[in-house]
Amino acid sequence: MKLNMAEEEDYMSDSFINVQEDIRPGLPMLRQIREARRKEEKQQEANLKNRQKSLKEEERERRDTGLKNALGCENKGFALLQKMGYKSGQALGKSGDGIIEPIPLNVKTGKSGIGHEALVKRKAEEKLESYRRKIHMKNQAEETAAVQFRMRLKNKQDEMKLEGDLRRSQRACQQLDTQKNIQVPREAWYWLKPEEEIEEEKEEDEDEYKSEDLSVLEKLQILTSYLREEHLYCIWCGTAYKDKEDLSSHCPGPTSADHD
Repeated sequence: MKLNMAEEEDYMSDSFINVQEDIRPGLPMLRQIREARRKEEKQQEANLKNRQKSLKEEERERRDTGLKNALGCENKGFALLQKMGYKSGQALGKSGDGIIEPIPLNVKTGKSGIGHEALVKRKAEEKLESYRRKIHMKNQAEETAAVQFRMRLKNKQDEMKLEGDLRRSQRACQQLDTQKNIQVPREAWYWLKPEEEIEEEKEEDEDEYKSEDLSVLEKLQILTSYLREEHLYCIWCGTAYKDKEDLSSHCPGPTSADHD
């Protein structure tokens, strides 16, 4: 008897008192979260089972069920068609070229009036058309601006070319006049003036001929004609001819375009 009591451990011994519980941080909180999720899922399942369907849902289910089932003899309209010789799956009409399937049922669920959808569709089309017109006008404006920019650039390049041709003609006129001992040019702008003399042009008398009234093209035409008549020289050919006959027979013309 004593041996058996010695073999059994006393519940007041250290083996029972010093047992350590699992007190890891966060463990009780995880258990509570899992338990709460299980309760929530069970409640959702119970709600789905006990939830009553709304009137719209019941109407939709009955309508879908009715549309899935073909008409039977109990339907008065179908019975009348059978009396007139109609068979299930046959097309309507005396010659059998009518419809086979019934006209589809379009259920209107919104609160808007009849024709509202068509109005919304028309407004959307008008909005889209307005957007397309704006894009088209924008593209046209950009294309016009690009064309105008190219024209301005071309005009500027042409103007720079004319100014270069005029300076070349003035330089040639001054050299040819000097070879003929002409000390003063026929017009002041016939010769290319030094930069220091540009400021002195403002002090000229009002009665004196002003070259500012002429454009660069007009100056070039006048000076080209002077060089051809007075010196038998063509600025475009870069050649001084022997006489007028030699000039007219070998020179293509008095303009730059004639020499292209």
